[in-house]
Amino acid sequence: MPAVTVDDVLALPRLAALDVTAHGRPVQSITTAPSGFEGEGFPVRRAFAGVDLADLDPFIHMDQMGEVEYAPGEPKGTPWHPHRGFETVTYMLDGTFEHKDSHGGGGVISDGDTQWMTAGSGLLHIEAPPEEVVVNGGLFHGTQLWVNLPSRQKMADPRYQDIRGGEVRLLSSPDGGALLRVIAGEVGGHAGPGITHTPIALVHATLEPGAEVDVPWRQDFNALVYVLAGDGQVGAERRPVRKGQLAVLGAGDSIRVGATRRQEARSPQLEVMILGGLPIREPVAAYGPFVMNTRAELVQAFEDFQAGRLGVIPSEPHPGHVGLR
Repeated sequence: MPAVTVDDVLALPRLAALDVTAHGRPVQSITTAPSGFEGEGFPVRRAFAGVDLADLDPFIHMDQMGEVEYAPGEPKGTPWHPHRGFETVTYMLDGTFEHKDSHGGGGVISDGDTQWMTAGSGLLHIEAPPEEVVVNGGLFHGTQLWVNLPSRQKMADPRYQDIRGGEVRLLSSPDGGALLRVIAGEVGGHAGPGITHTPIALVHATLEPGAEVDVPWRQDFNALVYVLAGDGQVGAERRPVRKGQLAVLGAGDSIRVGATRRQEARSPQLEVMILGGLPIREPVAAYGPFVMNTRAELVQAFEDFQAGRLGVIPSEPHPGHVGLR
């Protein structure tokens, strides 16, 4: 799980030690993500399954894609499908994914890169491994996060951000036991490159066995910690967590994450996504590829899709058919 690494963590800027008056966030719930398949058949863990949308707000959905080692000819992606009303944030830890859309946009993201797509008023897009990856196989592992948009921005023009791994803000914990990659938002005065409609913070952290870090967190943000790999503890009370589990945290101004001293050989470090944002607190009407505020808006989105108003598949698409997620 390389994503973005450094030779000397201690050479990075460090998070300041928290003030003694800081209030650590307690654990509100811990859930285990069920496994499933997405697109043309690649394995995923549904990170937010079973969690109330009010606790996730402003987020809607997150998949951990893989981790899977494909043989030659096995890599899979998604068919052409529409989106409207939210943003998708695809973060690649290992492997390569190619994106194309009905507006002529696209690009390739690989180890440590992020592709941030604001669907807004709507488009069609496809995500698939490039041809050379299909031919050769290889490791595939990433996440895709859905960030809601407030009603006033749901019909905004689509936009894209390709955030290269070298652009993320790298930080160290005070003792050097944790590496933090700030993709979006601000952590302890250190800002990541992602530009967001809805204020959020998104961090990928790697902790060495036995290490612990207290991450300062805005009091008006919610707070979630999802375990990508390894075993550890989370929250002020150090609740145990393991791969595929999500911790929803309560009120406070810091998030504590720690790694157990003994890790499995397959996961020698604790890897977590730490995320949160300013709740939108608006009604959510979501179905398949659309996230709107009302049922009538959902119906309109489907009608616009069926009428071709969200775009037309280019004449030379990737293999596949139009799908709904």
